[in-house]
Amino acid sequence: MERRRPAWVKGGAAGFRLSYAGRMTIRVDLSIAPPATRPPVAWEFFAGGGLAGLGLAGFRIGLANDIDAMKAAAFRANHPGIPLHQTDVWSLSAADLPGTPDLCWASSPCQDLSLAGTRGGLQATRSGAFWGFWRLIQQLDAGGRAPPVIVVENVAGLLSSGGGADFASVCQAMVAAGYRVGALEMDAALWLPQSRPRLFIIAMRGVTGPTVPLPVAPFHTRRLVAAQVRLPRAVRAAWVWWAVAAPARRNLDLSAVLETDDAVDWFDSDRTEALLALCAPLHRIQLDRALASGRRQVGAGYRRVRTEGPRKMQRLELRFDGLAGCLRTPAGGSSRQYVVVCDEGAIRARRLTGREAARLMGVDDAYALPAGEGAVLKLMGDAVAVPVVRALAEGLLRPALSVRL
Repeated sequence: MERRRPAWVKGGAAGFRLSYAGRMTIRVDLSIAPPATRPPVAWEFFAGGGLAGLGLAGFRIGLANDIDAMKAAAFRANHPGIPLHQTDVWSLSAADLPGTPDLCWASSPCQDLSLAGTRGGLQATRSGAFWGFWRLIQQLDAGGRAPPVIVVENVAGLLSSGGGADFASVCQAMVAAGYRVGALEMDAALWLPQSRPRLFIIAMRGVTGPTVPLPVAPFHTRRLVAAQVRLPRAVRAAWVWWAVAAPARRNLDLSAVLETDDAVDWFDSDRTEALLALCAPLHRIQLDRALASGRRQVGAGYRRVRTEGPRKMQRLELRFDGLAGCLRTPAGGSSRQYVVVCDEGAIRARRLTGREAARLMGVDDAYALPAGEGAVLKLMGDAVAVPVVRALAEGLLRPALSVRL
């Protein structure tokens, strides 16, 4: 019997089809599911409520650490199943940390570096906890388990703390361990309606991520460039300008994250007048303009102590640009943030709620908050904004781990 030849063969990555003179078609499926690849593992130090982990898209959080009992409880409530070491980082050793991470993330305490804090620097008790973290990295390195990628997140005040010596010492420690180092200053305002610039020092060894030959806005700011120029020559020789694409224009403003007017408690008229009486003259002008516009305008404000002539004065400072001021902890040197609404010729004022603060950090409403507004504000004021971490993970950290040197 004569063997029929296929009239045509059509193939592709998933297989091919054979057609016999149009009378019969056989499809041969050669598609094979790609082998499962394990997600890179991240360890989260000074984890707080685990917001960095929420942003580390594509990573598996292998373990976490925080000393604060309230924050640890929030972490466990929102990240069940992830091992958490609730202890001082100085009390941990490499023996307590099984496995080998791909990334170690450290949002080390900032109180001694922030402009709102004491500026005691990395030698002070709280912000000096970075060196407890670094001691762990050194122990892991001695055992051949150091991560190829390290991220240290802190306030931008680290760039100037100690006259620049604190920033230099962090970078120098990383370079001495064989890492290439660079940094990005990223403001959450590019993603969220909150002005929140933060510094991310990123070190890589054995891998490399996207880079640019020269600093580029918006994440290589003037103060970062100035700090990099002051670094020791050996550190500058190992410096890289990491590249992360700027996001599309932010489409949220402060009013988008607020509760409805009938769901919150507003100050009475006497308390509102007493608060607004603290406005500095320029801020009172802003308030009067917002009121005169006849439109609903939402502002945010903080009370601050300002020196005016020989006296220190408590002042309410307002902004009506669609952004909240940088969230702070109740003990961070500033008061709790206020919401001021001008609408139909009237002014109302209240405090920002804890849930609203969480939304300003990019946390959805499914996140379980601790009891008490003070605890929530502490949790969020010490945290890192989720969309910023996600942008780092997707634009730099994950790509780097896919390119081994």
